[in-house]
Amino acid sequence: MNESFFTDLLKILREVGSYQLAAFRSNTFESSVKNSFEMVSEIDVESERRLHRMLTDLVPGSSFYGEETVQERGNSLTWVVDPIDGTANYVSGYDIWTISTALVNGDTVEAAMVYRPFTDEYFHAEKGNGAWYQNRLLPKRPPGTLRDSLIGTGFPFRSPDSEKQFFTCASQMLKSCRDLRRSGSAALDLCFTAAGFLQGFWEIDLQPYDIAAGILMLQETGCRVTDFFQRPFDLFSSKSFAAAPEGVHQQMCGILQSSYRSLDRIFRIHP
Repeated sequence: MNESFFTDLLKILREVGSYQLAAFRSNTFESSVKNSFEMVSEIDVESERRLHRMLTDLVPGSSFYGEETVQERGNSLTWVVDPIDGTANYVSGYDIWTISTALVNGDTVEAAMVYRPFTDEYFHAEKGNGAWYQNRLLPKRPPGTLRDSLIGTGFPFRSPDSEKQFFTCASQMLKSCRDLRRSGSAALDLCFTAAGFLQGFWEIDLQPYDIAAGILMLQETGCRVTDFFQRPFDLFSSKSFAAAPEGVHQQMCGILQSSYRSLDRIFRIHP
Protein backbone atom coordinates (compact mmCIF):
# COMPACT_ATOMS: atom_id res chain seq x y z
CA MET A 1 0.00 0.00 0.00
CA ASN A 2 1.27 3.51 -0.73
CA GLU A 3 0.85 6.50 1.56
CA SER A 4 -2.05 7.86 -0.45
CA PHE A 5 -4.06 4.70 0.29
CA PHE A 6 -4.10 5.44 4.02
CA THR A 7 -4.68 9.16 3.40
CA ASP A 8 -7.74 8.30 1.32
CA LEU A 9 -8.90 5.71 3.85
CA LEU A 10 -8.68 8.22 6.70
CA LYS A 11 -10.65 10.74 4.63
CA ILE A 12 -13.42 8.14 4.19
CA LEU A 13 -13.55 7.29 7.89
CA ARG A 14 -13.58 10.97 8.87
CA GLU A 15 -16.48 11.59 6.50
CA VAL A 16 -18.51 8.73 7.99
CA GLY A 17 -17.40 9.75 11.48
CA SER A 18 -18.73 13.28 10.88
CA TYR A 19 -22.10 11.78 9.95
CA GLN A 20 -22.09 9.79 13.19
CA LEU A 21 -21.06 12.79 15.30
CA ALA A 22 -23.88 14.91 13.86
CA ALA A 23 -26.43 12.49 15.35
CA PHE A 24 -24.56 11.61 18.55
CA ARG A 25 -26.50 12.56 21.74
CA SER A 26 -29.21 14.10 19.57
CA ASN A 27 -32.03 11.60 20.27
CA THR A 28 -33.06 12.06 16.64
CA PHE A 29 -32.36 8.53 15.40
CA GLU A 30 -34.01 5.18 15.96
CA SER A 31 -32.36 2.15 17.55
CA SER A 32 -33.58 -1.33 18.29
CA VAL A 33 -32.51 -4.65 19.75
CA LYS A 34 -31.06 -6.66 16.84
CA ASN A 35 -31.32 -9.91 18.75
CA SER A 36 -31.37 -10.95 22.40
CA PHE A 37 -27.96 -9.43 23.09
CA GLU A 38 -27.05 -6.73 20.53
CA MET A 39 -28.35 -3.32 19.48
CA VAL A 40 -28.46 -1.68 16.08
CA SER A 41 -29.29 1.90 15.11
CA GLU A 42 -30.20 3.48 11.81
CA ILE A 43 -26.82 5.24 12.06
CA ASP A 44 -25.06 1.82 12.03
CA VAL A 45 -26.90 0.76 8.90
CA GLU A 46 -26.42 4.01 6.98
CA SER A 47 -22.77 4.22 8.04
CA GLU A 48 -22.17 0.74 6.68
CA ARG A 49 -23.89 1.57 3.40
CA ARG A 50 -21.61 4.58 2.97
CA LEU A 51 -18.51 2.60 3.91
CA HIS A 52 -19.46 -0.20 1.51
CA ARG A 53 -19.70 2.21 -1.39
CA MET A 54 -16.59 4.26 -0.64
CA LEU A 55 -14.28 1.40 0.39
CA THR A 56 -15.06 -0.76 -2.62
CA ASP A 57 -14.46 2.32 -4.80
CA LEU A 58 -11.10 2.79 -3.07
CA VAL A 59 -10.11 -0.81 -3.90
CA PRO A 60 -11.89 -1.77 -7.15
CA GLY A 61 -12.97 -5.42 -7.26
CA SER A 62 -12.89 -5.85 -3.48
CA SER A 63 -15.68 -7.60 -1.59
CA PHE A 64 -17.36 -6.40 1.60
CA TYR A 65 -18.01 -8.21 4.88
CA GLY A 66 -19.85 -5.95 7.32
CA GLU A 67 -21.84 -6.30 10.50
CA GLU A 68 -25.20 -4.94 9.43
CA THR A 69 -25.78 -5.40 5.69
CA VAL A 70 -23.56 -7.44 3.35
CA GLN A 71 -21.34 -10.36 4.37
CA GLU A 72 -19.50 -11.57 1.27
CA ARG A 73 -15.95 -12.93 1.21
CA GLY A 74 -14.19 -12.59 -2.11
CA ASN A 75 -11.51 -14.81 -3.60
CA SER A 76 -8.93 -12.06 -3.10
CA LEU A 77 -9.44 -8.79 -1.20
CA THR A 78 -12.34 -8.29 1.20
CA TRP A 79 -13.14 -5.32 3.44
CA VAL A 80 -14.08 -6.53 6.94
CA VAL A 81 -15.89 -3.63 8.59
CA ASP A 82 -17.67 -2.66 11.78
CA PRO A 83 -19.36 0.71 11.12
CA ILE A 84 -19.85 1.41 14.84
CA ASP A 85 -17.90 -0.83 17.18
CA GLY A 86 -19.59 0.09 20.45
CA THR A 87 -23.19 0.65 19.37
CA ALA A 88 -24.55 0.37 22.93
CA ASN A 89 -22.14 3.14 23.93
CA TYR A 90 -23.11 5.28 20.94
CA VAL A 91 -26.86 4.90 21.47
CA SER A 92 -26.48 5.70 25.18
CA GLY A 93 -24.44 8.84 24.57
CA TYR A 94 -21.22 7.30 25.92
CA ASP A 95 -18.36 8.61 23.82
CA ILE A 96 -16.34 5.42 23.24
CA TRP A 97 -17.00 3.91 19.82
CA THR A 98 -14.90 3.32 16.70
CA ILE A 99 -15.11 2.62 12.99
CA SER A 100 -13.06 -0.50 12.29
CA THR A 101 -11.87 -1.36 8.75
CA ALA A 102 -9.56 -4.14 7.59
CA LEU A 103 -8.56 -5.22 4.09
CA VAL A 104 -8.26 -9.01 4.18
CA ASN A 105 -6.74 -11.36 1.61
CA GLY A 106 -8.12 -14.84 2.36
CA ASP A 107 -7.55 -15.09 6.11
CA THR A 108 -4.68 -12.59 6.23
CA VAL A 109 -5.19 -8.95 7.15
CA GLU A 110 -3.13 -6.83 4.76
CA ALA A 111 -4.05 -3.30 5.88
CA ALA A 112 -6.23 -1.80 8.60
CA MET A 113 -7.44 1.40 10.17
CA VAL A 114 -9.47 2.04 13.34
CA TYR A 115 -10.89 5.54 13.78
CA ARG A 116 -12.43 7.10 16.90
CA PRO A 117 -14.71 9.93 15.70
CA PHE A 118 -15.23 11.64 19.08
CA THR A 119 -11.51 12.34 19.54
CA ASP A 120 -10.32 12.18 15.89
CA GLU A 121 -7.80 9.51 16.94
CA TYR A 122 -6.78 6.80 14.51
CA PHE A 123 -4.57 3.74 14.31
CA HIS A 124 -3.45 2.11 11.08
CA ALA A 125 -1.22 -0.77 10.08
CA GLU A 126 0.18 -2.49 7.00
CA LYS A 127 1.32 -6.09 7.03
CA GLY A 128 5.10 -6.23 7.31
CA ASN A 129 5.49 -2.45 7.55
CA GLY A 130 4.37 -1.60 11.08
CA ALA A 131 1.51 0.02 12.97
CA TRP A 132 0.94 3.68 13.77
CA TYR A 133 -0.97 5.76 16.32
CA GLN A 134 -1.82 9.02 14.55
CA ASN A 135 1.44 9.48 12.60
CA ARG A 136 3.72 7.88 15.20
CA LEU A 137 5.19 4.47 14.44
CA LEU A 138 4.44 2.14 17.33
CA PRO A 139 7.46 0.27 18.73
CA LYS A 140 7.55 -3.48 19.24
CA ARG A 141 6.08 -4.39 22.60
CA PRO A 142 8.66 -5.76 25.07
CA PRO A 143 7.95 -8.81 27.27
CA GLY A 144 6.18 -8.05 30.53
CA THR A 145 4.52 -9.55 33.57
CA LEU A 146 0.84 -9.87 34.38
CA ARG A 147 1.34 -8.25 37.79
CA ASP A 148 2.33 -4.97 36.11
CA SER A 149 -0.41 -5.10 33.46
CA LEU A 150 -3.70 -3.30 32.89
CA ILE A 151 -5.89 -5.88 31.15
CA GLY A 152 -8.89 -5.27 28.90
CA THR A 153 -11.84 -7.58 28.42
CA GLY A 154 -15.48 -7.72 27.35
CA PHE A 155 -18.52 -9.26 28.99
CA PRO A 156 -19.76 -12.51 27.35
CA PHE A 157 -23.02 -11.00 26.12
CA ARG A 158 -23.15 -13.28 23.08
CA SER A 159 -22.49 -16.44 25.14
CA PRO A 160 -24.48 -16.33 28.39
CA ASP A 161 -23.64 -20.00 28.97
CA SER A 162 -20.08 -18.90 29.75
CA GLU A 163 -20.94 -16.26 32.37
CA LYS A 164 -19.84 -18.42 35.30
CA GLN A 165 -16.47 -19.10 33.68
CA PHE A 166 -16.04 -15.41 32.81
CA PHE A 167 -16.58 -14.16 36.34
CA THR A 168 -14.37 -16.89 37.78
CA CYS A 169 -11.66 -15.82 35.34
CA ALA A 170 -12.17 -12.09 35.98
CA SER A 171 -11.87 -12.62 39.73
CA GLN A 172 -8.59 -14.50 39.34
CA MET A 173 -7.27 -12.06 36.74
CA LEU A 174 -8.07 -9.09 38.98
CA LYS A 175 -6.01 -10.63 41.77
CA SER A 176 -3.09 -11.20 39.40
CA CYS A 177 -2.86 -7.97 37.39
CA ARG A 178 -2.85 -4.22 38.01
CA ASP A 179 -6.56 -3.80 37.15
CA LEU A 180 -9.23 -4.64 34.56
CA ARG A 181 -10.95 -2.41 32.01
CA ARG A 182 -14.01 -2.83 29.77
CA SER A 183 -14.51 -0.05 27.19
CA GLY A 184 -17.28 -1.56 25.06
CA SER A 185 -15.24 -1.36 21.82
CA ALA A 186 -13.04 -4.40 21.21
CA ALA A 187 -11.42 -2.73 18.20
CA LEU A 188 -10.23 0.14 20.40
CA ASP A 189 -9.07 -2.25 23.14
CA LEU A 190 -6.89 -4.16 20.66
CA CYS A 191 -5.37 -0.94 19.34
CA PHE A 192 -4.69 0.16 22.93
CA THR A 193 -2.99 -3.18 23.59
CA ALA A 194 -0.84 -2.78 20.48
CA ALA A 195 0.10 0.75 21.57
CA GLY A 196 0.84 -0.25 25.17
CA PHE A 197 -2.04 1.69 26.74
CA LEU A 198 -3.36 -1.74 27.80
CA GLN A 199 -1.02 -4.68 28.36
CA GLY A 200 -3.39 -7.49 27.37
CA PHE A 201 -6.91 -8.38 26.29
CA TRP A 202 -9.23 -11.40 26.33
CA GLU A 203 -12.81 -12.04 25.24
CA ILE A 204 -15.06 -14.86 24.10
CA ASP A 205 -17.15 -15.04 20.93
CA LEU A 206 -15.88 -12.00 19.08
CA GLN A 207 -16.87 -11.60 15.43
CA PRO A 208 -14.45 -11.00 12.53
CA TYR A 209 -15.56 -7.39 12.08
CA ASP A 210 -14.90 -6.71 15.80
CA ILE A 211 -11.22 -7.59 15.65
CA ALA A 212 -9.87 -7.92 12.10
CA ALA A 213 -8.25 -4.48 12.11
CA GLY A 214 -6.95 -4.77 15.67
CA ILE A 215 -5.30 -8.12 14.96
CA LEU A 216 -2.95 -6.51 12.43
CA MET A 217 -2.07 -3.74 14.91
CA LEU A 218 -1.16 -6.43 17.45
CA GLN A 219 0.85 -8.53 15.02
CA GLU A 220 2.81 -5.53 13.77
CA THR A 221 3.81 -4.59 17.32
CA GLY A 222 4.95 -8.11 18.22
CA CYS A 223 2.05 -9.14 20.46
CA ARG A 224 0.97 -12.77 20.57
CA VAL A 225 -2.54 -13.48 19.25
CA THR A 226 -4.08 -16.89 20.06
CA ASP A 227 -7.19 -18.48 21.47
CA PHE A 228 -7.45 -19.06 25.23
CA PHE A 229 -5.50 -22.32 24.89
CA GLN A 230 -2.62 -20.72 22.94
CA ARG A 231 -3.71 -22.33 19.69
CA PRO A 232 -3.34 -20.29 16.47
CA PHE A 233 -6.16 -17.78 16.11
CA ASP A 234 -8.35 -18.00 13.01
CA LEU A 235 -10.28 -14.83 12.19
CA PHE A 236 -13.38 -16.58 10.87
CA SER A 237 -13.63 -19.63 13.14
CA SER A 238 -11.93 -19.18 16.52
CA LYS A 239 -14.34 -18.59 19.41
CA SER A 240 -11.94 -17.24 22.03
CA PHE A 241 -9.33 -14.51 21.78
CA ALA A 242 -6.27 -13.63 23.85
CA ALA A 243 -3.60 -11.05 22.99
CA ALA A 244 -0.64 -9.62 24.89
CA PRO A 245 3.13 -9.24 24.68
CA GLU A 246 5.31 -12.21 25.57
CA GLY A 247 5.29 -13.06 29.26
CA VAL A 248 1.96 -11.39 29.91
CA HIS A 249 0.32 -13.60 27.29
CA GLN A 250 1.54 -16.84 28.83
CA GLN A 251 0.52 -15.82 32.36
CA MET A 252 -2.85 -14.56 31.20
CA CYS A 253 -3.54 -17.77 29.26
CA GLY A 254 -2.72 -19.85 32.33
CA ILE A 255 -5.69 -18.22 34.09
CA LEU A 256 -7.88 -18.46 30.99
CA GLN A 257 -7.17 -22.16 30.57
CA SER A 258 -7.95 -23.03 34.19
CA SER A 259 -11.15 -20.96 34.08
CA TYR A 260 -12.51 -22.10 30.72
CA ARG A 261 -11.23 -25.66 30.41
CA SER A 262 -14.71 -27.11 30.92
CA LEU A 263 -15.88 -25.21 27.82
CA ASP A 264 -12.89 -26.03 25.60
CA ARG A 265 -15.06 -27.89 23.12
CA ILE A 266 -16.80 -24.57 22.31
CA PHE A 267 -13.55 -22.81 21.54
CA ARG A 268 -11.80 -25.33 19.31
CA ILE A 269 -11.07 -24.22 15.76
CA HIS A 270 -11.65 -27.77 14.54
CA PRO A 271 -14.06 -29.55 16.95
